[in-house]
Amino acid sequence: MNCPKCGSKLKETNVKVEGAMKKVTSFQCPKCDYFSFEEKSAKEVIEELKSPLTIKQKIIKLSQNRLGLYFNKDVIRSLNLKAGEEIYLAIPDKKHILLKISE
Repeated sequence: MNCPKCGSKLKETNVKVEGAMKKVTSFQCPKCDYFSFEEKSAKEVIEELKSPLTIKQKIIKLSQNRLGLYFNKDVIRSLNLKAGEEIYLAIPDKKHILLKISE
């Protein structure tokens, strides 16, 4: 594949995108500033970035018949959670719990 600007042969490179595990294939010109992204890998990374944050957590035993869990520090920071803040729980089915932060 040749550069549409200067005609040089494009170099294929895998590019790390911040926040994504997958890499995007990029075609870059070594002589000018032209670059483009391969469509399939770019779409995969966009879909990965759009997916919700998923963190594996363990349920802990608090006392008697009570269970709990700790929030990861990144979740706390991104949602700006504070100790003592109220949240609302919704249980739409047996496999999901929704949390809503009070305003």
